[in-house]
Amino acid sequence: MAAILFFLLIGLPIAELYVIVQVSQGIGVINTLVILLAVSIAGAWLLKQQGMATWMRLQETLARGEMPGKEVTDGAMILFGGALLLTPGFVTDAVGLVLLLPPTRAALKGATRRLFRRWAENKVPPGVRIYRAGVVRTQRKPGPTEPRVVPPGSPRLPSEPRPNEGDSPDRG
Repeated sequence: MAAILFFLLIGLPIAELYVIVQVSQGIGVINTLVILLAVSIAGAWLLKQQGMATWMRLQETLARGEMPGKEVTDGAMILFGGALLLTPGFVTDAVGLVLLLPPTRAALKGATRRLFRRWAENKVPPGVRIYRAGVVRTQRKPGPTEPRVVPPGSPRLPSEPRPNEGDSPDRG
């Protein structure tokens, strides 16, 4: 994780500056700035177009009562790609364009979902299972030292002491 953070904060800006300098030496500073501005404008347009199309597909999927997993993945990739296209630089523009174009996004979608699933599974506490339908069940039961939550007016177990009249359950 530290290596990724280092690359994003230090390596990527250095790579962007290097590429911008190389391009500006080849085609001129003004032309480089025009290209960067044009790519940002085109990226904003593409972000809006792809984002709205994905939003419509998400709503249709929800209306059918299905889980919108593919649409959510598409939306996240579009959002990330759009942010990269709006960031000045040729390296981020290339990655952002790959994430915004439907054919390349479709090719990356499966890998992205597997990566996210693996990341999410590592964040789940021990004893909890995640099922595909989104149902979360725990295998853990309260231990002997943990209090059992009893709604007011519900029957108590024979082993549980009855509270004295006037005692507050909050005082213990």
